[in-house]
Amino acid sequence: MPPAAVGWFTRPSSVWWGFAVVHIYFLGWMASFFLAGNTFSDTEQYRQWAMNGYNPADLNGSISPWVYPVLAQIPIFLADIAGPGPYLLVWTLIITALNAAGLLILTRGPRKTSGIAPAWWWLFFTVFMGYLGFARVEGITAPIVLVALLYAATRPVAAGILLSIATWIKVWPAAVLAPIVIASHARLKVIACGAAVTAAVALGTYLSGGFPHILDFLTNQGERGMQLEATFSTPWVWLSVFNIGGSKIADNVAINSTEVYGPGASVAAFMMQPLLLLAAVAGAALLVWALRRGAEPEELFLEGALMMTTAFIVFNKVGSPQFIIWLSPVVVAGLTHDWQRWRVPAALLMGIAMTTFVIYPLFYTPLIHANPVMAAVLTARNVLLVVLLWWSVQRSLELGRSSDAPEAIRSA
Repeated sequence: MPPAAVGWFTRPSSVWWGFAVVHIYFLGWMASFFLAGNTFSDTEQYRQWAMNGYNPADLNGSISPWVYPVLAQIPIFLADIAGPGPYLLVWTLIITALNAAGLLILTRGPRKTSGIAPAWWWLFFTVFMGYLGFARVEGITAPIVLVALLYAATRPVAAGILLSIATWIKVWPAAVLAPIVIASHARLKVIACGAAVTAAVALGTYLSGGFPHILDFLTNQGERGMQLEATFSTPWVWLSVFNIGGSKIADNVAINSTEVYGPGASVAAFMMQPLLLLAAVAGAALLVWALRRGAEPEELFLEGALMMTTAFIVFNKVGSPQFIIWLSPVVVAGLTHDWQRWRVPAALLMGIAMTTFVIYPLFYTPLIHANPVMAAVLTARNVLLVVLLWWSVQRSLELGRSSDAPEAIRSA
């Protein structure tokens, strides 16, 4: 680009112009729905829950609102503050406000310069993932996690509170919280924050009468099969493409999910939960080892957050497209910490976002009809996820191997 253009992109004000363009575009996209009183994607389910008062007794066989942790009720009900008609508008404005808060913290103070390029990366990522981010709870949690990661090194108490709140909205931020607990010297404060937030959530849920359902989100996924987009579903996707062994892609109407069926698919679905648990334990053990070998704490918890979050996706039998949003706060925080080191995962994740955009919203229907081209796109996306996981594991190993073990053991 011409030097004048490069100079413009490096100004803090330019990021806000970019923010305005991206968010006005998605507001316009959503306007095509909310001006007619409609919703888009999962926000229709959220609106129904808000209108029904989140009462499990009124489900009548429909999807349980307790599929999410209890604090998800706050944004879901808040979006209904003006009634069901403009529900999608209010929901979009809530996410826009949270994104603005994240961008403000990313580009102010000590990050006034170092945060500009990562902010632009985040905006380009949003161009591809906004169709999911503005229609899912992930759009609520992602900016909260970003702020927590930016604060983690200098304000661990604030980070612990934010991550605990985010985890009680959607479980995935626990994959970020765990590495911070392991690597931070203020881990006891972070644990105390998590305990305090959990106690407050439990008390509030008890007082509101919903306490018997507070842990439903841990069990209501147990009987589902392998979702179409999950990384480990890839073999059955291709078996369905070639119609081998009666394999097929079909809807699970009870939970509004598209799953793969075929020889061994049910066994794979049963094994995914213990595999995910094993991956989490192995990842935690690797981080403890690297810390004791002297890995720099901030770099370690960022690399650990990338490793654990990617593992939560790769070893997950659900694998919904919006899960890719989980990775963006970690990469943005990593780019802010060290642009050179984090260029590789940033490039990989941008490729993952682009292929996910092709899958959803562009060509999801051909994919569920076992189109071979779309199966190849999904396979490429899943391979990139595995490569990203491999990179994060290798980087965590490198942090441990290149450090001074005796000094680390003393500081740990």
